[in-house]
Amino acid sequence: MRPSRRALLTATATATATAAFAATPTTLTTPATPATTTHDSPLRTGFEQLQASGYAALHGRRVGVVTNPTGVTRDVRHIVDVMHADPHVELTAVFGPEHGFRGTAQAGGSEGRYDDPATGLPVYDTYLKSGKPLADVFTTSGVDTVVFDIQDVGARFYTYIWTLYDCMEAAQLAGKRFVVLDRPNPVTGRAAQGPVLHKEFATFVGRQPVAQAHGMTVAELARLFNGEFLAAPVELTTVLMSGWKRSDFYDASGLPWVPPSPNMPTADTALVYSGTCLFEGTNLSEGRGTTRPFELLGAEGIDGRWALEANRLKVPGVRFREAYFAPTFSKFQGKTIGGVQIHVDDRAAYDPVRTGIALLVTAKKVWSGFAWRSDNWIDKLTGSAEVRTMIDAGATTDEVVAAWQDELKAFQRIRKEYLLYG
Repeated sequence: MRPSRRALLTATATATATAAFAATPTTLTTPATPATTTHDSPLRTGFEQLQASGYAALHGRRVGVVTNPTGVTRDVRHIVDVMHADPHVELTAVFGPEHGFRGTAQAGGSEGRYDDPATGLPVYDTYLKSGKPLADVFTTSGVDTVVFDIQDVGARFYTYIWTLYDCMEAAQLAGKRFVVLDRPNPVTGRAAQGPVLHKEFATFVGRQPVAQAHGMTVAELARLFNGEFLAAPVELTTVLMSGWKRSDFYDASGLPWVPPSPNMPTADTALVYSGTCLFEGTNLSEGRGTTRPFELLGAEGIDGRWALEANRLKVPGVRFREAYFAPTFSKFQGKTIGGVQIHVDDRAAYDPVRTGIALLVTAKKVWSGFAWRSDNWIDKLTGSAEVRTMIDAGATTDEVVAAWQDELKAFQRIRKEYLLYG
């Protein structure tokens, strides 16, 4: 399949950025704060590459950064604090996504417009803004280059990738340049998994036809968005990592884990999230209000039969333990409920989306109280009505998974054009 004109434009911008930043450190401008780029791991994030160059891609630019608490250096200083103190870059604004720039808001919230106490920089709210209203925010801020640096978790319905999409679209409308600083996909960049969004189900948990577990980095997604989905391409530069392999889980990176959102406390949470977040679309608890969100699932009236039934399916790479817990907030707050805890014992064999489907199928089988959320949120999470209607009709896990294979293969073919790492 030949790349579209937009794909070629994106590829050109990426190639330019790669040439500028993929060189060995000795060929680059000495960074002002070398401590943040000295480490034992061979991996360098996009920010580390940018900083090692003396911010070459940002010279002469008024810069605004879209980021959150995950935008940190290896020694856990925030990149906004580092860039603000560095004379090599003119940082003039910050843009906060869901949960906010400093991460003070819970799910479905943000921090609004304020001046950051640490730096004095104006912080603008991007949450639930898109198109011209978001373009107007960029125009009001006075920046000419928008930089994106947020840690993703690899799931289509994790909203930061759609903040990326919305900001790219708005930057194009406002005539701004867009720079993406890459970070690892914490659950690897292997083949995509799960159903692909149908456009009629597009929301902020899925704007475009992307697989449920996309297996891409944010820089790769930016290229995909620019080449396939945006009405007009933005002027895009992607600053790539060095030393990252598609088979790497997050613990291979040597990077500290900073929770990207309040209910994503560990990289283990990210490993299961693209499957068990589907329980947000049911009346069961997805583990919010516990110390193991998305690993603990349950409801009043569920007992050990669920774990037994789920284990009978012999889902690859995972086992299920009968568990009881009392969420401190969200569903079943303060009540002791029964359910399962997920224990992944073979990450290479584990398929989180298949696992999520298996748990939905078995929960419905063993618990008479099972119900979907009345707003059919499950359809927005899976990207169509197919998963819900098939499970309601008594389909098996294998039958549900088989139903999305053709659309997944089509996505895989498109995805392949935009991958940047071997």
